[in-house]
Parts: sequence; C-alpha cells; structure tokens
Amino acid sequence: MIETAPITEKAVIVGLINSQQDERQVKEYLDELEFLADTAGAVVLKKFTQKMDIPNKATFVGPGKLEEIGNYIKVVEADTVIFDDELSPTQLRNIERQLECKILDRTNLILDIFAKRAQTAHAKTQVELAQYQYLLPRLTRMWTHLERQRGGIGMRGPGETQIETDRRIILEKIARLKEQLIKIDKQKATQRKNRGKLVRVALVGYTNVGKSTIMNMMAKSEVFAENKLFATLDTTVRKVVIENIPFLLADTVGFIRKLPHGLVESFKSTLDEVREADILLHIVDISHPGFEEQIETVNNTLKEIDAGDKPLIYIFNKIDAFTYEEKDEDDLTPRTKANFTLNEWKNSWMAKDNTPALFISAIEKENIDVFKQKIYDEVKKIHVQRFPFNDYLYEITEE
Repeated sequence: MIETAPITEKAVIVGLINSQQDERQVKEYLDELEFLADTAGAVVLKKFTQKMDIPNKATFVGPGKLEEIGNYIKVVEADTVIFDDELSPTQLRNIERQLECKILDRTNLILDIFAKRAQTAHAKTQVELAQYQYLLPRLTRMWTHLERQRGGIGMRGPGETQIETDRRIILEKIARLKEQLIKIDKQKATQRKNRGKLVRVALVGYTNVGKSTIMNMMAKSEVFAENKLFATLDTTVRKVVIENIPFLLADTVGFIRKLPHGLVESFKSTLDEVREADILLHIVDISHPGFEEQIETVNNTLKEIDAGDKPLIYIFNKIDAFTYEEKDEDDLTPRTKANFTLNEWKNSWMAKDNTPALFISAIEKENIDVFKQKIYDEVKKIHVQRFPFNDYLYEITEE
C-alpha cells in the first residue's frame, strides 16, 4: 500500500485593527493565528488587516476588503480564509457566499486542533461537546442531514423541517456527551482522592511556553512536547521526589487568547487538577515579545475557573532564547520594553510583586538547581503541616 503525504491547505488570514486591539497587537494576534493554522496543517500565504471601529455585521470586514480578499484567493487558488475573531452565523453565510471557499474563524480552528490532538476518551468527549455547542447556532448555513446518522426513516418528528431535525439531534448528542463527562469526572475525582494527602503542584501557562518540557525534566517522564500549540490536551500527573519530599506534579492544557468560552466550559473538568492544586507554577515564555499579555490571559482564565487565589510562582522560561533591541547612543527616541535587558526585566515589576519569580531555561538546564530548591522549599512548608511526624524523621535524617 502506497502512503500519500497529507495535502497542505493554502490559507489566508484576516484581522481587524480597532480601539480594542492596535496595529502592533493585531500583528501579534495574526502571527499566533498563523501558528495555529500551521499546527492544524495549513500554510498561510497572506495576512489581511483592516481598520474598523466595529466589525461589519454582515461580512466582518468592509465590502471593498472582502472583494480584495476574494480576488487574491482566486489568483493563488487558496482553499481557506481564517478570521481572527469568532464570526456570527450571518457573517459566515455571507462570506462563504461571496468568497466561495472554506471559511473558518479562530474558534473553529482551535476546535479543529483540539480534535486532532485529543488522545483519551475524556479529551475526545470534551472536544466533541464543544464542537456541537459551536455548531448548534450555525445550523442555518449547513445542509448536514444529520438524521442519516440515526437511520433516517422513522426518526423525524411530524412536520419538522430539516433544520429542526438537525437541531434536535444535536441537542440530544450534547445531552449524551454531558452525561458521559459527568461519569468520567466522577472517576477522575475518585482517582484524585486515592492519591492521598500528597502536596499537589500544577504547571499552568500559555500554550507552547515549555510546560511539558519542564514536566519531563522534573518527573523524568515522556510527556509529548513539541514546538506546536496545544501539544498537550490531557492532564498528566506524575509523582516527583526532590531530596526527601514527595509531591504530585500535573501538566495541564495551555491557555490562549480568545479561547472559546464553550471550550473553557468543556475543559473545566480537566482543569480540576489546577483548582485542587496546592501550588501553581505559572510558566512564562520570556522570549515571547507579548509575554506580559500572555500572563494576563492566563491569570484571567485562572480567575474564570476559580483558581485565581492559589499560591503561585512565576517561572520565566526560555531565558536562553531571550533577545532585546540595543539602542544606539545617538538614538533619542524613548526606550520601549523591546529594549529591556533580561536584568532590567528582573528588576522591574517582577521584583516588586509579592509573587516569587524564577528565571530558567528548561532546554539548556540553566538555573534548574535554584528552581528545584524553590519548589522543594514551598512544597515542604505544606508537607510538614500534613505529615508532622515525617518531618521529625526528615530532620533526624538531615542531621
């Protein structure tokens, strides 16, 4: 049997510049969208932007810009147009009608990546639920004939239209998936209880910041890690021992800007490991130019899942990849954060904040001893409260 290589889709991506996101931010968002497209298996040929106060209700961008996009995709024979924000059903329908190609929004693209990455029954069920919740309000633009999956004849209610039938089938699927998740959640809750009182530490952070690499380094495990977004979907928990203190370390799904609310809802059970953790290690890619915005995104998501008040340590990873723009002495323009050296960052808000901050490179093993010592110190504070007799034995051993 001859294996053929998967066909790479050709795509263009589109974003809006407005009062909520300036030109610099939109460039960064579109770079991230391009990374998402690459993760999904598409190559981005061109990025389109337009300055608009609010999206066009009918076509997201203006008629002239949409015509420009249409002319371009015909010339390059692009397969897909991806928009950086979630499109309404009306916008999707109108854009598809004019461009006559596949139209995706950021939410749809993320859902596609999650479906591709899901490995366990838990993750697959969560993704499927989020997909159906996304699909439900968009049925008017689709001729899905979902009743064929149910055998067709005898399944349609009296007088129902195709859309009503499809909607009913999807609602039934959503209800069934929710029931499955409840059963899985109960099983996972039992697993967490069986782990006893060991201190729990969870790795959290933006996607692709090095959480899985740190997990592999700490637990000597083989958690999948690569330079792609959402390499990890399923929470992995490993027992780790530093010196004489055992604890549980959990690697969790990465967060991202504009994460679909339905996806957050579906994955809340996966994030139980975060909610039940004693300590959060917030991993940050300090080499990323927008790392401060990524920090804010993660902190906002932690609040959304009721984990915003957990003890937290910032771990600024990838210091080996950190770069800055040197200014000439004759350059009189004001300095920006792009000109900050690593030491200047260390002495900025990172030093003034009450939250501890460490600077490491998980790949190059820089400052790992300091990192492990800090984790040990913080875990031990909690451990000795739960196991006072063991602490007495540890003190004898240390003497």
